Amino acid sequence: MVFSLAGHSQIELQQLLKVTGLCGSGGEAKQRIAAGEVSVDATIELRKRRKIHAGQQVRWRDHLIQVLP
Repeated sequence: MVFSLAGHSQIELQQLLKVTGLCGSGGEAKQRIAAGEVSVDATIELRKRRKIHAGQQVRWRDHLIQVLP
């Protein structure tokens, strides 16, 4: 899956999971992140408000999100 920042410089990890439809709500996204289910650039990420920038890859289960500018 590809996600475009559409001119923005960043997006919070929890928001990314929500707007891509991988999580039904921000609360669910926070739970998934806190449980260690989400990785950013192949490293488990526990910070819900981690800033995601263009060029990074986010993985949750078998879903890979490539973030574009």
